[in-house]
Amino acid sequence: MRTQHELGTRERIVRTTSRLLQQQGYEATGLKQISQEAQATLGSVYHFFPGGKRELAVEAVRHGDKEFAQFLRTAFDQEDDPAAAIIACTRDLATGLRESGWVDGCPVTTTALESVGREPAIRQAAEDAYESWRALVRDKLTRSGFADDVAHDLAHTVINLLEGAELSAQVSQSEAPLEIAGRHLARLIDSYR
Repeated sequence: MRTQHELGTRERIVRTTSRLLQQQGYEATGLKQISQEAQATLGSVYHFFPGGKRELAVEAVRHGDKEFAQFLRTAFDQEDDPAAAIIACTRDLATGLRESGWVDGCPVTTTALESVGREPAIRQAAEDAYESWRALVRDKLTRSGFADDVAHDLAHTVINLLEGAELSAQVSQSEAPLEIAGRHLARLIDSYR
Protein backbone atom coordinates (compact mmCIF):
# COMPACT_ATOMS: atom_id res chain seq x y z
CA MET A 1 0.00 0.00 0.00
CA ARG A 2 1.32 3.40 -0.94
CA THR A 3 1.95 6.03 1.70
CA GLN A 4 0.04 9.32 1.78
CA HIS A 5 3.09 11.05 0.29
CA GLU A 6 3.28 8.63 -2.66
CA LEU A 7 -0.34 9.15 -3.69
CA GLY A 8 -1.33 11.70 -6.29
CA THR A 9 -3.14 14.79 -5.06
CA ARG A 10 -6.56 13.72 -6.36
CA GLU A 11 -6.26 10.26 -4.81
CA ARG A 12 -5.10 11.74 -1.48
CA ILE A 13 -8.13 14.02 -1.45
CA VAL A 14 -10.54 11.15 -2.19
CA ARG A 15 -9.01 8.77 0.36
CA THR A 16 -8.89 11.45 3.03
CA THR A 17 -12.52 12.34 2.36
CA SER A 18 -13.55 8.71 2.53
CA ARG A 19 -11.81 8.28 5.90
CA LEU A 20 -13.29 11.50 7.31
CA LEU A 21 -16.80 10.63 6.14
CA GLN A 22 -16.34 7.20 7.69
CA GLN A 23 -15.29 8.66 11.02
CA GLN A 24 -17.36 11.81 11.37
CA GLY A 25 -20.04 11.84 8.65
CA TYR A 26 -20.96 14.11 5.77
CA GLU A 27 -22.20 17.16 7.67
CA ALA A 28 -19.21 17.33 10.04
CA THR A 29 -16.64 17.02 7.26
CA GLY A 30 -15.62 20.29 5.68
CA LEU A 31 -13.53 21.02 2.61
CA LYS A 32 -10.98 22.95 4.64
CA GLN A 33 -10.36 19.96 6.91
CA ILE A 34 -10.16 17.66 3.88
CA SER A 35 -7.59 19.88 2.18
CA GLN A 36 -5.49 20.13 5.33
CA GLU A 37 -5.51 16.43 6.11
CA ALA A 38 -4.92 15.49 2.45
CA GLN A 39 -1.99 17.92 2.34
CA ALA A 40 -3.56 19.67 -0.64
CA THR A 41 -4.55 23.26 -1.22
CA LEU A 42 -8.23 24.18 -1.18
CA GLY A 43 -7.68 25.27 -4.78
CA SER A 44 -6.62 21.72 -5.64
CA VAL A 45 -9.77 20.34 -4.07
CA TYR A 46 -11.90 22.62 -6.25
CA HIS A 47 -9.71 21.93 -9.28
CA PHE A 48 -10.38 18.19 -9.07
CA PHE A 49 -13.92 18.55 -7.71
CA PRO A 50 -15.52 21.72 -9.11
CA GLY A 51 -18.87 20.51 -7.76
CA GLY A 52 -17.46 20.93 -4.25
CA LYS A 53 -18.27 18.76 -1.26
CA ARG A 54 -21.17 16.92 -2.91
CA GLU A 55 -19.08 15.81 -5.89
CA LEU A 56 -16.21 14.85 -3.62
CA ALA A 57 -18.52 12.86 -1.33
CA VAL A 58 -19.84 10.89 -4.31
CA GLU A 59 -16.27 10.01 -5.30
CA ALA A 60 -15.42 9.10 -1.70
CA VAL A 61 -18.43 6.78 -1.55
CA ARG A 62 -17.23 5.14 -4.77
CA HIS A 63 -13.81 4.74 -3.17
CA GLY A 64 -15.42 3.12 -0.12
CA ASP A 65 -17.34 0.83 -2.47
CA LYS A 66 -14.11 -0.33 -4.12
CA GLU A 67 -12.36 -0.85 -0.79
CA PHE A 68 -15.14 -3.01 0.64
CA ALA A 69 -15.53 -4.89 -2.64
CA GLN A 70 -11.84 -5.77 -2.46
CA PHE A 71 -12.28 -6.82 1.16
CA LEU A 72 -15.10 -9.18 0.08
CA ARG A 73 -13.10 -10.55 -2.86
CA THR A 74 -10.17 -11.32 -0.59
CA ALA A 75 -12.36 -13.17 1.91
CA PHE A 76 -14.12 -15.08 -0.87
CA ASP A 77 -10.81 -16.04 -2.49
CA GLN A 78 -9.47 -17.38 0.80
CA GLU A 79 -12.47 -19.60 1.54
CA ASP A 80 -14.09 -21.96 -0.96
CA ASP A 81 -17.15 -22.40 1.21
CA PRO A 82 -19.39 -19.28 1.16
CA ALA A 83 -20.57 -19.83 4.74
CA ALA A 84 -16.96 -19.96 5.97
CA ALA A 85 -16.16 -16.88 3.86
CA ILE A 86 -18.94 -14.91 5.55
CA ILE A 87 -17.71 -15.92 9.00
CA ALA A 88 -14.21 -14.78 7.98
CA CYS A 89 -15.65 -11.46 6.73
CA THR A 90 -17.46 -10.74 9.97
CA ARG A 91 -14.42 -11.70 12.03
CA ASP A 92 -12.19 -9.40 9.98
CA LEU A 93 -14.72 -6.54 10.12
CA ALA A 94 -14.94 -6.91 13.90
CA THR A 95 -11.16 -6.91 14.27
CA GLY A 96 -10.83 -3.82 12.07
CA LEU A 97 -13.47 -1.93 14.02
CA ARG A 98 -11.92 -2.82 17.37
CA GLU A 99 -8.44 -1.83 16.17
CA SER A 100 -9.78 1.53 14.94
CA GLY A 101 -11.24 2.32 18.35
CA TRP A 102 -14.73 1.67 16.92
CA VAL A 103 -14.60 4.69 14.57
CA ASP A 104 -13.88 3.10 11.17
CA GLY A 105 -17.31 1.87 10.19
CA CYS A 106 -18.67 1.84 6.68
CA PRO A 107 -18.04 5.16 4.87
CA VAL A 108 -20.81 4.36 2.42
CA THR A 109 -23.52 3.80 5.01
CA THR A 110 -22.45 6.66 7.25
CA THR A 111 -22.53 9.10 4.34
CA ALA A 112 -25.74 7.73 2.85
CA LEU A 113 -27.68 7.94 6.11
CA GLU A 114 -26.83 11.60 6.53
CA SER A 115 -27.70 12.55 2.98
CA VAL A 116 -30.84 10.52 2.18
CA GLY A 117 -33.54 12.77 0.79
CA ARG A 118 -31.20 15.72 0.34
CA GLU A 119 -28.35 14.49 -1.83
CA PRO A 120 -29.62 12.22 -4.64
CA ALA A 121 -26.16 11.77 -6.21
CA ILE A 122 -24.73 10.51 -2.92
CA ARG A 123 -27.73 8.24 -2.39
CA GLN A 124 -27.27 6.80 -5.88
CA ALA A 125 -23.54 6.21 -5.31
CA ALA A 126 -24.41 4.36 -2.09
CA GLU A 127 -27.05 2.25 -3.80
CA ASP A 128 -24.54 1.41 -6.56
CA ALA A 129 -22.09 0.33 -3.85
CA TYR A 130 -24.62 -1.93 -2.16
CA GLU A 131 -25.51 -3.48 -5.50
CA SER A 132 -21.86 -4.15 -6.34
CA TRP A 133 -21.41 -5.88 -2.97
CA ARG A 134 -24.58 -7.92 -3.46
CA ALA A 135 -23.29 -8.95 -6.87
CA LEU A 136 -20.05 -10.22 -5.33
CA VAL A 137 -21.94 -12.27 -2.76
CA ARG A 138 -24.39 -13.50 -5.39
CA ASP A 139 -21.51 -14.57 -7.66
CA LYS A 140 -19.81 -16.42 -4.82
CA LEU A 141 -23.03 -18.27 -4.05
CA THR A 142 -23.84 -19.18 -7.66
CA ARG A 143 -20.27 -20.41 -8.21
CA SER A 144 -20.84 -22.59 -5.15
CA GLY A 145 -23.91 -24.20 -6.71
CA PHE A 146 -26.78 -22.08 -5.35
CA ALA A 147 -29.73 -21.37 -7.64
CA ASP A 148 -29.84 -17.83 -9.03
CA ASP A 149 -33.00 -16.80 -7.15
CA VAL A 150 -31.68 -18.15 -3.85
CA ALA A 151 -28.29 -16.48 -4.40
CA HIS A 152 -30.06 -13.19 -5.18
CA ASP A 153 -32.09 -13.23 -1.98
CA LEU A 154 -29.22 -14.45 0.19
CA ALA A 155 -26.94 -11.72 -1.20
CA HIS A 156 -29.42 -9.06 -0.10
CA THR A 157 -29.68 -10.64 3.33
CA VAL A 158 -25.90 -10.93 3.73
CA ILE A 159 -25.19 -7.30 2.85
CA ASN A 160 -28.11 -5.98 4.89
CA LEU A 161 -27.06 -7.94 7.95
CA LEU A 162 -23.36 -7.09 7.58
CA GLU A 163 -24.14 -3.38 7.40
CA GLY A 164 -26.51 -3.50 10.37
CA ALA A 165 -24.17 -5.65 12.46
CA GLU A 166 -21.25 -3.34 11.72
CA LEU A 167 -23.24 -0.33 12.89
CA SER A 168 -24.40 -2.20 15.99
CA ALA A 169 -20.80 -3.23 16.76
CA GLN A 170 -19.71 0.40 16.51
CA VAL A 171 -22.45 1.63 18.80
CA SER A 172 -21.94 -1.10 21.39
CA GLN A 173 -18.15 -1.09 20.96
CA SER A 174 -18.28 -4.84 20.85
CA GLU A 175 -17.33 -7.47 18.29
CA ALA A 176 -20.33 -9.58 19.35
CA PRO A 177 -22.89 -8.21 16.83
CA LEU A 178 -20.62 -9.09 13.91
CA GLU A 179 -19.66 -12.48 15.35
CA ILE A 180 -23.32 -13.36 15.91
CA ALA A 181 -24.26 -12.14 12.43
CA GLY A 182 -21.51 -14.26 10.89
CA ARG A 183 -22.64 -17.42 12.67
CA HIS A 184 -26.29 -16.92 11.73
CA LEU A 185 -25.54 -16.00 8.13
CA ALA A 186 -23.43 -19.15 7.82
CA ARG A 187 -26.32 -21.24 9.20
CA LEU A 188 -28.73 -19.55 6.80
CA ILE A 189 -26.45 -20.19 3.83
CA ASP A 190 -25.97 -23.81 4.88
CA SER A 191 -29.74 -24.29 5.19
CA TYR A 192 -30.11 -23.72 1.44
CA ARG A 193 -27.67 -26.47 0.42
